[in-house]
Amino acid sequence: MTANEIRKAFLDFFASKGHTIVPSAPIVIKNDPTLMFTNAGMNQFKAIFLGEETLKFTRAVDTQRCLRVSGKHNDLEEVGIDTYHHTMFEMLGNWSFGDYFKKEAIAWSWELLTEVYKIDKSRLYVTYFEGDEKEGLEKDTETYNFWKEFVAEANILPGNKKDNFWEMGETGPCGPSSEIHYDNRPDSERALVDGATLVNGDHDQVIEIWNNVFMQFNRLKDGSLQLLPAKHVDTGMGFERLVRVMQGKTSNYDTDVFQPMISFIAERSGKKYNSAVKPGREGWNEAVAMRVLADHIRAISFAIADGQLPSNNKAGYVIRRILRRAVRYSYQYLEFKEPFLNQLVPLLAEQFKRVFDNLYDQKDFVQKVVLEEEISFLRTLLSGINRFNQMTSVFATAQTVVNGDGTQIHTPYKNVVSGKNAFELSDTYGFPLDLTELMAREKGWQVDVKGFNEALQQQKTRSRAATAIDTGDWVVLKDDDTVEFTGYDETESIAHIVKYRKVKAKGTEQYQIVLDKTPFYAESGGQVGDKGELVFPVGEVIYVTDTKKENGLIVHFTDKLPEDIDDALTAIVDPALRNRTNSNHSATHLLHAAMKQVLGAHVNQKGSLVNSDYLRFDFSHFAKVTDDELAQIEAIVNQKVRENIPLKEERSVLYAEAITSGVTALFGEKYGEYVRVITFDDEFSKELCGGTHVKATGQIGFFKIISESAVAAGVRRIEAITGIAAEDYIIAQNKLVQHLKELLKNPKDISKSVEALLEENSKLKKEIEKSVLEKSAGLKNELAEKAEQINGINFIAQKVQLPNADAIKNLAYQLKDIVSDLFLVLAAEIDGKPSLTVMIAENLVKEKNLNAGAIVRELAKEIKGGGGGQPFFATAGGSDISGLDKALEKAKSFVA
Repeated sequence: MTANEIRKAFLDFFASKGHTIVPSAPIVIKNDPTLMFTNAGMNQFKAIFLGEETLKFTRAVDTQRCLRVSGKHNDLEEVGIDTYHHTMFEMLGNWSFGDYFKKEAIAWSWELLTEVYKIDKSRLYVTYFEGDEKEGLEKDTETYNFWKEFVAEANILPGNKKDNFWEMGETGPCGPSSEIHYDNRPDSERALVDGATLVNGDHDQVIEIWNNVFMQFNRLKDGSLQLLPAKHVDTGMGFERLVRVMQGKTSNYDTDVFQPMISFIAERSGKKYNSAVKPGREGWNEAVAMRVLADHIRAISFAIADGQLPSNNKAGYVIRRILRRAVRYSYQYLEFKEPFLNQLVPLLAEQFKRVFDNLYDQKDFVQKVVLEEEISFLRTLLSGINRFNQMTSVFATAQTVVNGDGTQIHTPYKNVVSGKNAFELSDTYGFPLDLTELMAREKGWQVDVKGFNEALQQQKTRSRAATAIDTGDWVVLKDDDTVEFTGYDETESIAHIVKYRKVKAKGTEQYQIVLDKTPFYAESGGQVGDKGELVFPVGEVIYVTDTKKENGLIVHFTDKLPEDIDDALTAIVDPALRNRTNSNHSATHLLHAAMKQVLGAHVNQKGSLVNSDYLRFDFSHFAKVTDDELAQIEAIVNQKVRENIPLKEERSVLYAEAITSGVTALFGEKYGEYVRVITFDDEFSKELCGGTHVKATGQIGFFKIISESAVAAGVRRIEAITGIAAEDYIIAQNKLVQHLKELLKNPKDISKSVEALLEENSKLKKEIEKSVLEKSAGLKNELAEKAEQINGINFIAQKVQLPNADAIKNLAYQLKDIVSDLFLVLAAEIDGKPSLTVMIAENLVKEKNLNAGAIVRELAKEIKGGGGGQPFFATAGGSDISGLDKALEKAKSFVA
């Protein structure tokens, strides 16, 4: 069976058992503060397990795209090294929401594996939870007895809490589990060693393929367990592992899931892929590199297709890290010195066509983003190599050793890359430790691995401290799972508090409150959450500082709790903020439609922010939007504003019907069976949207674009304002023009006056530059005469009075042309700050192993600064002018 046939057989089997086939949720999670990525099939059903949401079906089956590269579930460093870990993988799952439980789940698992897939029963081992005395959890004899109906007792194994009690995190739904393992060893090995002894023993050929989790409990913050409102089944089967078993392979990478890409990589690199090669043997690094590229491109591509662009923070940083790890391997072991990773995107998109179409639909955009990231990182990689060379020059390797008695010894020529420097290469330039070690070995150096690990741990500690959030358990006042949102129709509602909890972050305490009915819009789809008040009968007012969504709940953030928590209250949204937000949100829809008209149908939303002050719209486009195009877009939007088009809002529309009607849907969003459609003129703007809007476009008042810029490869950003903000902006711009007119003595044509002023300024600059050059020429001869012969070197170290760094650089190059064997150090004060310049003749760099960049950093310590540059020319700045003389004195020590 092919991979596609294996996947289809799974979905069809459970559909025949009454399960609804559910599409995969996006790999990037947007409304759960506890997760950045979908890391398990159950993530999209989390609110159901907690009893906070209900579905129209009680049985489901799916294949879910998952990503495990951060937090508790982090497989990144194993990827490519072993045969079965991946960053992105598919999790096949069947689900029961308060319907069937252990008996059916176990029977169907066995039926599918042995009767549909025809897997050898003797090679399958199953586990059950052996219990945990500390937790007061009994042995799961029920699961054991069900398995006895199908499996020989020798193949039914007890498992401890680590292996057979599944928990989503420190808190949340959990329960005992039953794993299914497959022994893939040849019969000769199986005869020698019983497979039962290798289960959960990290043997690469005795692997877990399926886990049936019986969700019974909710883990509270204090560690205790409470029964869930209903018992659920949550199963997960690793698709890539299942395909490996079905296709009789010893590695996931040898299946048709990965082989098309690995074959392509091998062909383009001119290197052979050896699946069986072992660590330390010839071809190992190349094999690992090909596996890394074939794996990582999946995580990168699907994350970008789901709306997560590489960046320097949070989820974007994770994707950038994965991408850079792949580029490092391709550069280091496959010798791709030019961008290559992006070439895998079309191949991957074709492979998943009709499985996950969102990648195929955006393959050109995704490939462009990956290409630009590769180009950027390859530049960084070269910068990192240059930085490494600076670190390993003679003058950059000084070490301070502390003796047992506390005294310090300075040893300037120790051939060790310090842990701090190795961490800098990793953190700033994306170098893995093994790359730094490899480059060090080539120079006969070593790396302080212990120091590197200490620096890494310090960073992790700082990161955890900065993001630590202490969240208490929910205190439930009303056992009511339904929360009614009334914000589309009103901004005030009578409500009661259903539950609340305390949250502490960065030393500040807040409360999160859930109401049974609320007009407050929770942050979603780019629109910020509402602010407002909770007003109680006794006159007490609690301010709502923000509103967010969590697992289907609308959560109100407050700084305190009311005195009487059971009282009815009036939830009142700040009307002024809401109205301005509505205007900006509706203007975003008009903007999107206008951009498609002017720029083309390829324009798609890639992110947005809508608040009461302005709107920000990120979109796919591969060129800067010209001023003329911006003017056209702005004109179209304002025309639609003047037409005062009434809002057409349709709630509870079947998703399939909405898509058929031509509505615009966003990539990376998880839509339910029913959706809300927002239309401003059927022929102009029709989008799926859950946000709040104006009743008619005329309420927007006026629309003004204030900026257009690049965000990432293939992604641009427009920022705009509406209503009062737009009016204030125009008034401010008019005042600015009037002020300029006054400064220019009220000319008839302000443009001509500014042009004349700029021309005059340019002439004056040229005259100043001429004067500086003349002064430099005089200094050149004066300094050349002061050259001092030291060990065959013409040494010059002097203070100069020149107005800028360019003049000093020009002087240095002039001296280099007329003074042979030059070692030059110039000190100057520029705009009240100290400056140092070092110029060394190229022959001295090679013959005497001198490095201007390393030297200038040492000298900069005297002026409390830093700098760098090339081996023959470097500069530094600082904050202590009084140290310039000391720096010049110190310069002689490098040639004496």
